[in-house]
Amino acid sequence: MDDLNLVDRGCCNGHGGTCSKLHVYDWLDDVINIANPSDLVEVRFKNTRKDFFRNVNNLQLDQGDIVAVEANPGHDIGIVTLTGNLVIDQMKKHKVTLVNGEVRKIYRKAKQADLEKWKEAIALEHQTMIRSRQIANELKLNMKIGDVEYQGDKTKAIFYYLADDRVDFRQLIKVLADTFKIRIEMKQIGARQEAGRIGGIGPCGREVCCASWISNFVSVNTNSARYQDISLNPQKLAGQCGKLKCCLNFEVDTYIDAQKDFPPTNAPLETENGSFQYQKADIFKRIYWYSQIGDKSGNFIAVPVDRVKEIIRMNQNGKKAARLIQDFEAKPVVEKMGFEAGSDHDSLTRFDNPKRSDHKKRSNSRRKKFKPKS
Repeated sequence: MDDLNLVDRGCCNGHGGTCSKLHVYDWLDDVINIANPSDLVEVRFKNTRKDFFRNVNNLQLDQGDIVAVEANPGHDIGIVTLTGNLVIDQMKKHKVTLVNGEVRKIYRKAKQADLEKWKEAIALEHQTMIRSRQIANELKLNMKIGDVEYQGDKTKAIFYYLADDRVDFRQLIKVLADTFKIRIEMKQIGARQEAGRIGGIGPCGREVCCASWISNFVSVNTNSARYQDISLNPQKLAGQCGKLKCCLNFEVDTYIDAQKDFPPTNAPLETENGSFQYQKADIFKRIYWYSQIGDKSGNFIAVPVDRVKEIIRMNQNGKKAARLIQDFEAKPVVEKMGFEAGSDHDSLTRFDNPKRSDHKKRSNSRRKKFKPKS
C-alpha cells in the first residue's frame, strides 16, 4: 500500500486524473504467440513525462512495477506503463529521438533502498520549488517556476517554468546549483500544460479536459469560434489557462462540413418589399435569420438556406424576389401552454392536502345512506 501511495505522489502529484489520461490500453496483452517479442518498455515519471527503455536483463515486468532506469547521470525511478510490441507503435507515435542511436537500459526492479531514497527526493520537491521561486524573484526574472521533479537518486532536478518571453537563467542555474547541491535542468512548459497539471472544474461543470484526458495539445484560434457562429467574447472563449478553450476544436470539423454549401452572409437579399441583411444562423437546421434594412423593431425572419441561395441567384441576374419567404415555407405557429389563473396545476401546495378519490367519496356516501338507526 505504501508503494502505491508513493506512486500517486511521485507521478501524479496527488491528482489522479493526470495519471489516468496517460494510460494506454494494451490490446496485445492476451496475444501469446508473438514471433518476435519486443524488449522495449514504456516508463512514466512525474508531470506526464514518459520515456522508453530496453529490458536488457530480461526482467519479468508488468504494468505498475517500479523500476530503476538509466539516467544522465546516475539512475532514475519510474513506473512501468506498457510492455510488449505495442511500445514500438507508441515510439513511432511520439516520434522518439534516440540518444546516440541507442535506447537506454532498465537496470533492475526498484529495491527498498531505491524506494526510500525516492521518497526522500519527493519530500524535497515542494520546499525546493518555493525556495527557487524566491531566488528567481530576487534575480528579477520574468518567469514562474511551476514545479520541481527530483531524479530518483537525488543527484539532479528538473525545474518546470513558465515565461512569456525569452529568459536568461544562466545566473539562476548557478544559484540553484549552489543552494541545493544538485545538477539543474530547466524545462519550459506552456500555460495549457500548467493548467493540466493543476487541474480544476471547467464552465461545463466537469473536470478540465487538459487534466482528465488530453495529452497532446493542438493550437486553437478564433476561426474555430467563427465557424461555429460563437460570439467572440474573450472572457467566454478563454479557459482557466488564459488561452482559448481546447473544446473549441472538438466540433469545428462538423460545423465546417455542414456549411460547405452555405451561401455568403455579406450579400443583402433584395426583394420587392425591401432589402434584408444577415443577422445570425442556425447551422444544423440550415436556417439564416435576416432583418429588414431600416427596420428598428428588431424582428428577425427565419429563411431556409436553399431559399437564400435562390434569392441571391435572382439578385445576381438583376431580378428581385417577390417575397422573402414563400407561402409553403411558413411554419405553423405552435401555441405554448401558458399559466392558468386559479388552476391547481401550478400551485405549490397542491400536494399538501390531497383530495380523496371519487371511489372513497362513493364508499363514504354508501355508509351514510345505509347506516342503521340506533
